[in-house]
Amino acid sequence: MAESLMQLKVLLPFQVFAEINGVQRIIAETSQGSFGIFPQRLDCVAALEPGILTYKSAASDGEVYIAVDEGMLVKTGREVLVSVRNAIGGGDLGELHNKVRSQFLELDEQELSIRSTLAKLESGFIRRFAGLKHE
Repeated sequence: MAESLMQLKVLLPFQVFAEINGVQRIIAETSQGSFGIFPQRLDCVAALEPGILTYKSAASDGEVYIAVDEGMLVKTGREVLVSVRNAIGGGDLGELHNKVRSQFLELDEQELSIRSTLAKLESGFIRRFAGLKHE
């Protein structure tokens, strides 16, 4: 039975988020909708939309959820590689929802700070450039 199960690897730009052996099925979201992957499915490549990646493994009691950002899914043989910009794991959907919400709020605050700093740098650059032109 173990040879008929898949290996799921979720990759982030800076680390391996998760490596799960004995995966029975995976459900992923694309721009065309959700689709399932089973061990017997032909090899495929899919562009993922931000959403929930669901999998069921022999070791888990039920389905496991991972919130993923946009990325790519590649299935070759029994190996499924998911490469995304960001991922957050959670035990249930409610817990995952709270984690995603808090992380996005944190990212929004960081983004506002970065945009403010960039605006100051850009305005300073424009002022200096305009001053050079008049000299």
